Amino acid sequence: MSGTDVSTTDGARRRPARERLLAAAARRFYADGVAATGIDTITAEAGVAKMSLYNNFSSKADLVRAYLDARHEEWLGLYRARLEHARGPRDGVLAVFDAYADHAAFAYEHGFRGCGLLNAAAELPAGDAGRAVVRAHKEEVERLIAGHVEELLPERPDEARATAEHLAFLLEGAMARAGLEGDGDRLRHARAMAATLLDRL
Repeated sequence: MSGTDVSTTDGARRRPARERLLAAAARRFYADGVAATGIDTITAEAGVAKMSLYNNFSSKADLVRAYLDARHEEWLGLYRARLEHARGPRDGVLAVFDAYADHAAFAYEHGFRGCGLLNAAAELPAGDAGRAVVRAHKEEVERLIAGHVEELLPERPDEARATAEHLAFLLEGAMARAGLEGDGDRLRHARAMAATLLDRL
């Protein structure tokens, strides 16, 4: 089957080459950075031939965009899982913070290094399509927060917009500091601050 490498090293049935390449890229890009990670490193970690990469991705830049799209979908999955337990718009806002904390709690090879999307964007040149993916992700996060806040303040749209922007900045600042410090403490603190702010509305 095209794009699928069925060879095994442990006798177990292997995942399709595209999945393995994306998983390897996610590990290496997050741990080592986009620029520092070569195609040979990714294919070796994925256990596929270099030709398999080019059968699935037109270039390294295409692989980077697929990685960024996958990170976005991964985060949305964390958010949706948290949202299932939300009891109203206040909990909806906090579900966004919880999804970021869940992201920080993953077992990373070299520890938590902050938002993988922003880390990648910092390495990409202005105008790169990957930066547009990251920007769209951050805009969607802010829209999700804004939607919940608008439900809390249906008669106060200006205050709702300002509050949503405040919360988004609080979240992003906490994520940056958490990445520097290597754990989710700042995110938990930011969540508590967000809850206090919401209770004062």
